[in-house]
Amino acid sequence: MAEIKQVVVPDIGDYKGVSIIEVMVKTGDTIKAEDSLVTLETDKAAMDVPSPYAGVIKEMKVKVGDKVSQGSLILIMECADSSDGTTSHSTKLSKDDSQVAGYAPSQGVAQPPLKSADESAHSKPQAVPVAAPAVAAKAVAAPVAAATGSAPAPGAVQPVLNGSDVSLHSKAHASPAIRRFARELGVQVAQVKGSGEKGRVTKDDVQLFVKAALAQPRGAAGGNGLQVLAMPVVDFAKFGAIETRPLSRIKKISGANLHRNWVTIPHITQFDEADITEMDAFRKELGVEYAKQNIKITPLAFLVKAVVVALQQFPEFNASLDAGGENLVLKKYFHIGVAVDTPDGLMVPVLRDVDKKGIAQIAKELGEISARAREKKITAAEMQGGCFSISSLGGIGGTAFTPIINAPELAILGVSKAIIKPMHQDDTFVARLMLPLSLSYDHRVIDGAAAARFIVFLSQVLADTRRLAL
Repeated sequence: MAEIKQVVVPDIGDYKGVSIIEVMVKTGDTIKAEDSLVTLETDKAAMDVPSPYAGVIKEMKVKVGDKVSQGSLILIMECADSSDGTTSHSTKLSKDDSQVAGYAPSQGVAQPPLKSADESAHSKPQAVPVAAPAVAAKAVAAPVAAATGSAPAPGAVQPVLNGSDVSLHSKAHASPAIRRFARELGVQVAQVKGSGEKGRVTKDDVQLFVKAALAQPRGAAGGNGLQVLAMPVVDFAKFGAIETRPLSRIKKISGANLHRNWVTIPHITQFDEADITEMDAFRKELGVEYAKQNIKITPLAFLVKAVVVALQQFPEFNASLDAGGENLVLKKYFHIGVAVDTPDGLMVPVLRDVDKKGIAQIAKELGEISARAREKKITAAEMQGGCFSISSLGGIGGTAFTPIINAPELAILGVSKAIIKPMHQDDTFVARLMLPLSLSYDHRVIDGAAAARFIVFLSQVLADTRRLAL
């Protein structure tokens, strides 16, 4: 038989005139025992007041901003069964809730009073069983967690991968109940903009956030579910004079690709040095010979040819993962991408069928394609289909660096400035021209031993140009 019940503020210790900062139910709602009704906040703590009964709310007696004390009437409800409507209550102190939750029911066994944050830091809360999230919440959590992946715009909100970031949660203004609700949906409260009093996050804010995340185009996260914090918005002008200069179109495009490649590919870089003393001497001889044909023989031409020889020896480097990441696509052609530094940014045109060309032909094509890239005359087709890339900074300087893999390739070779070093040879030290090499590779496919063998073999090829004819 239905019975009318009054729900009042339970024992909250010595606190009087506590503010109601959130009301989580309304007249007409059907609720269960232990459902949160309102959230109270003192100057030191926040707590949820749960319902001691199950039933239908007939009338609300409080609103946000009201001041209440123990015994204050919260609402009137109609209970279906009054034979055993009273329940004992306790709250669960979440690891990532900066507020302290604690209360006692108005009836039954007395509970400890609300504690201050300092007191709670030295006390160990007892574990309290918590009901599993609703099926609907579970269904929403997965798509929310994968809905965004690229860096959001300033002020944007995004789902969280887990709820372990205490520092972020501690900055958010939300009641324990809302935090719990957000966790069930896979949402990070710290990144939800609150619309409640003093910027407090409400249940509606969390729900709107979930809807916005699910409404994003499929694949917006790049399919990898990577979540990153928004970049801080800084007014640099307040620190001194500034100049704003837009990024070039090339840098905008290449920047997005480089960011994707860096965060989605497990990069490892193997370093070595190649003795190119004989190679450089031979290069200078060829340079004199082909100067009449206006062909400049550069060390890069030898590098391109040597890389192809190494790829033929180690075919797993001349491959790509398929879209599903389950199969290795081994390529029977040898197209080499060469990074070109242009005034507008980095471009990587591709030399095709390098295995069928000699040093002079490679040098000629390198000069032509590099000139077209700097003049913005390169076509999109000339930048596609690469198997392996080379990024040479030898003309600038440096001793080593970590080049970023040009996906869907599996490796890239970085080349630094060659320097003369004393090398031990035949029980004596001799001056040799040493070329620093940096090989970055995709560790999902290539292991360290294979990478070491590749770069050692490449160094041997560069040290003995006769191997280029093999």
